[in-house]
Amino acid sequence: MALSLESVGKRVAYARKYRSLTQQELADRLRRPQSYVAKVETGERRLDVVEFIEWADGVGIPPAALLDLIVKDTPEKAPS
Repeated sequence: MALSLESVGKRVAYARKYRSLTQQELADRLRRPQSYVAKVETGERRLDVVEFIEWADGVGIPPAALLDLIVKDTPEKAPS
């Protein structure tokens, strides 16, 4: 299955929203500007492995659970 940056962005946005975080709150946790979060979530910017792990930590979801959410076609269940 090929994943687009947009589909990855939608799923990481879902994880952030599931944890009831705003883009600014996550950006503060990541020590990045809010525009960084917005660009990742819209597919304008990709995450490298280190950034992905930081993102997962920032939303309080184990990296493996976030990856599982991303590779599924739709976010059907909440990450644990």
